[in-house]
Amino acid sequence: MAQIPNLDNAPINLTSIRDQSQKELMMILKNIRGQKCLVIDPKLSGSLSLIVQSSILKELGAELRHLTSDPIQTDCTKIVYLVRAQLGLMKSICSDIHNDASKGIQREYFLYFVPHRAVVCEKVLEEEKVHHLLTIGEYPLYLLPLDEDVLSFELDTAYREFTVDGDSTSLWHIAKAIHKLECSFGVIPNVRAKGKASVRVADILDRMQDEEPVNITDVVVPDINTLILIDREVDMVTPMCSQLTYEGLMDEFLGINNGAVEVDSSIMGAQQEGKKMKVPLNSSDKLFKEIRDQNFEVVGQVLRQRATAMKQDYNEMQTTNQTVSELKDFVKKLNSLPEMTRHIHLAQHLNKFTSKPSFLGRLDMEHTIVESESYDICFEYIEEMIHKQEPLVNVLRILILFSITNSGLPKKNYDYLRRELLHSYGFEHIATLNNLEKAGLFRKQESKSNWITIKCALQLIVEDTDAANPRDISYVFSGYAPLSIRLVQHAIRSGWRPIEEILRLLPGPHSDSKRSGFASNPSFDSLPGSIDYSNKIGDGRRSLVLVVFIGGVTFSEINSLRFLSSQEGMPYDLIVLTTKIVNGHTLTETFMQKLG
Repeated sequence: MAQIPNLDNAPINLTSIRDQSQKELMMILKNIRGQKCLVIDPKLSGSLSLIVQSSILKELGAELRHLTSDPIQTDCTKIVYLVRAQLGLMKSICSDIHNDASKGIQREYFLYFVPHRAVVCEKVLEEEKVHHLLTIGEYPLYLLPLDEDVLSFELDTAYREFTVDGDSTSLWHIAKAIHKLECSFGVIPNVRAKGKASVRVADILDRMQDEEPVNITDVVVPDINTLILIDREVDMVTPMCSQLTYEGLMDEFLGINNGAVEVDSSIMGAQQEGKKMKVPLNSSDKLFKEIRDQNFEVVGQVLRQRATAMKQDYNEMQTTNQTVSELKDFVKKLNSLPEMTRHIHLAQHLNKFTSKPSFLGRLDMEHTIVESESYDICFEYIEEMIHKQEPLVNVLRILILFSITNSGLPKKNYDYLRRELLHSYGFEHIATLNNLEKAGLFRKQESKSNWITIKCALQLIVEDTDAANPRDISYVFSGYAPLSIRLVQHAIRSGWRPIEEILRLLPGPHSDSKRSGFASNPSFDSLPGSIDYSNKIGDGRRSLVLVVFIGGVTFSEINSLRFLSSQEGMPYDLIVLTTKIVNGHTLTETFMQKLG
């Protein structure tokens, strides 16, 4: 089970969101009296562990199992399924029920869809003649607090569904979740959206407010001042670049899931090689909270300084008489020793990856592509990767970066690379290439690239970046400022209007609106086109800006937003809401599909 993060210091009451989700799940289980077997969709397991401890579920008489293709082994007469609305999972449930029937086992079956039921899934249950045997309900888990400033919808494939499959179901989920937030924290007065999906969510949100209005008369200043919605499609450059912050690198090489990484215990200094251990990574760990957003280049220095200072304190304590107060201070410092040891082990392990010539060579190539320095060298690099049979996801990731910054590839180069990929990795990957083409991530060039104009206008390349004392968000990629976060900066400072010409060069429409009921309120009109810097929540806390990424966000982008929030003169706390936390690999993998 992942460690439940401490949300006490969150700029908004995220504890209430988590508590409500826990309460709703416990109510479901309490209403099913007696002993029952709770069969969980494996993809939901980590999410649930951040909401409720398994010990609490057991107290409610729930025996925990994961839904697999194998029959359930349990003596319970009541089976409770908790699953996402996916057709493959329906088949497994039907198989369980048919298996029980063939053995003459009689049970009661309960099915709860997360976050809500789907007609297409129920049709499968009807076709398999098991629908009438199930009591069906919903568990409305729309939002999952991953940390004190990050919430996730945990919609793994939302970007692919919208861009490739034409399925916009996830957009309704997103709007519904934001509307639920507004029910708790007040109607958000300013909404800025960029991208097809984002503008659509803004429209659905307005429709929901018309149909199920949130009362705004009691709220003088809402907790959330502004909602900024950004499609992942607007900036696919950033996730395709290798992350260089401590938290970002951890996700790149070890994979952070539900606020933890799973590593071999030997990496953490334990004797038992081959045994896996989970290492929690959230703001409950004070040292991690301090170093997570820093460029990895600086993290080693910080850890060394801490270790040296602790050693000096220990030596002083050995050689001089200490007062009781000084001893107490030293013991307090000793309490942080396990955290420091943990991060020294993790940093040493990451260093093995970051010092490899292959990683450094890839970084150089990414910078060459982003800075548009040499088309031929980049093309040859990708060609060489294919011929060396490097993992397909590695090749596709840099190919996407190359294609996006060039608005596609000339027909001759496109046809050649497509042919080489299929010859090297197999023709079953034609579906993957078709998916990438549909999403506009690997395609033929139809017009001149706007990347150089965008890059210069938004100052995405910053020379002489100081990783130790950063003055700009570009430190997270050692010289490249994430395009998505530059857009957020502009949205906060002066709205979309001053950069409309640039916004038109990026995918999808954009909108900038004041919500009904606030347009005539003078307290929201102090700076035309910009957010009102004077607003404070009633108890003196800073107002909030909610930044929503539809299609996923990387840890480096979250690190950049935290940096912005901490800057002098920034009057807002920034909260991130995302369909999923992604990196270049996990995002590329959602498009990968084999035929047959």
